[in-house]
Amino acid sequence: MAEEKKEEGSDVSEYSSEDEGTEDYRRGGYHAVRIGDGFKNGRYVVLSKLGWGHFSTVWLASDTLTSHYVALKVQKSAQHYTEAAMDEIKILKQVADGDPDDSKCVVKLLDHFKHSGPNGQHMCMVFEYLGDNLLTLIKYSDYRGVPLHMVKQICFHILVGLDYLHRQLSIIHTDLKPENVLLLSMIDPSKDPRKSGAPLILSPKKDKIQATESSASKDVKSSHGDLTKNQKKKIRKKAKKVAQSGVGNEASEDNEADSKTSSPDVYVDVKANGDSVGERQNRSAIKHDSAKSGGMKDANQENQSRRRPSRSTRKKLLESVDLKCKLVDFGNACWTYKQFTNDIQTRQYRCPEADLWSLACICFELVTGDVLFDPHSGDNYDRDEDHLALMMELLGVMPRKIALGGRYSRDFFNRHGDLRHIRRLRFWPIKKVLLEKYDFSEQDANDMADFLVPMLDFAPEKRPTAAECLSHPWISAGPRLLEPSMAAIQPQATEGSIIEKKRENDEREAMEAGMGNIAIDRVSKPPNEQEVVLNSPKKK
Repeated sequence: MAEEKKEEGSDVSEYSSEDEGTEDYRRGGYHAVRIGDGFKNGRYVVLSKLGWGHFSTVWLASDTLTSHYVALKVQKSAQHYTEAAMDEIKILKQVADGDPDDSKCVVKLLDHFKHSGPNGQHMCMVFEYLGDNLLTLIKYSDYRGVPLHMVKQICFHILVGLDYLHRQLSIIHTDLKPENVLLLSMIDPSKDPRKSGAPLILSPKKDKIQATESSASKDVKSSHGDLTKNQKKKIRKKAKKVAQSGVGNEASEDNEADSKTSSPDVYVDVKANGDSVGERQNRSAIKHDSAKSGGMKDANQENQSRRRPSRSTRKKLLESVDLKCKLVDFGNACWTYKQFTNDIQTRQYRCPEADLWSLACICFELVTGDVLFDPHSGDNYDRDEDHLALMMELLGVMPRKIALGGRYSRDFFNRHGDLRHIRRLRFWPIKKVLLEKYDFSEQDANDMADFLVPMLDFAPEKRPTAAECLSHPWISAGPRLLEPSMAAIQPQATEGSIIEKKRENDEREAMEAGMGNIAIDRVSKPPNEQEVVLNSPKKK
């Protein structure tokens, strides 16, 4: 998303930084937000921090006019950040205008305004308050994968959102990943202030504050949400008292491993809940020898794991979670006829095209707990070339026309369409990965591969639409175990429907004919983390 305008060498900081630091708290940068601060004449009162991105910080706030929780996104103040926020607001307003009954599985922008501070004028966006993201859901499964019936339900909601964006609005999200799909509620209901009965002046420790009606709401006298100077002072004083008594201690004592606060990760690619680079690398579905690190676990991950609920508790919470979800973070979204940014997709979900490919990657990660592609540089090749090699090992050789048809094709391919530095590929099609590495049954592997492979076609025009995916048997067949509350779009079956499309058997046979024997080793790990990894040959 737009939060990730970065150079290739900055990938480490993308996931490892725990906060935004102080360097960008200057003219043109972040606004220094404090617990208890009021925005828009005191209407929105800041309760706690939700996360941050390179463009903004995001805060849990109370809307004193409606007595609801909201997420407040405060953009940096430099002109190009303001322009990016205005572009995002245009798209979000169109999204909201076309979904009056809130059935399209896309986040709602509730308000936007400018806020003046010592570092300049900051665009602010107010969103509905949602729950945990899908990466947190994956963590609750201990990276072993979410049950298939739950993944189907999640994919259904994502597809409803994508079909709405693509077909009705001509909008491409361009940055779909687990962090940018949010459940409507928290996985652990005790952490959800809407369900826990906590007052709007929120404390993570429920026992430290009486569950009484919010004084902030009582203090609102004006129908327009304007507060007197004394009222603002009173709200700020109470909020700071709450913060001092609970928020600081909570972060260091009992905080769930999946977030740095007791609140969800929302609305930007927040750093409060991201995997470290090491963690993501150790979750790759297909690993090269050069990428192995002995299963190294970073210190932050180890410290977090000690604060987790018990495995049995996590399992129970996972089984009972409400799977309704929404697409969030439109900082990189664009219309099909107008592009705001050239930087499309976070690396693990990047591809020759955008959203449907990304959905396939998310679906695989939900089911297995591993990212589908996790490239690494080698002695004589970079991560981009390795990424292309991983794609081809899974999906077959890229058609020459596509390989040579890009602006940077000559950097990676020779005139024959072969990779310049990685000459030996060991093919392992996705069906066999599911069977051999993840112990899927033949039927489940067939069904899931039939759903995923069309979305991973190198030729964008051959990929199914979101509407066609909604009609695929993997999504539509059989009764839903959790009936969605949001209206499903029922696309008409057409001649081009993926149900009627037959995959090119010749290509599959040719790919499998070139496969050698695959060496699969089990890596010694603690019993709860044992996984099967693929040893690919050294690349020359």
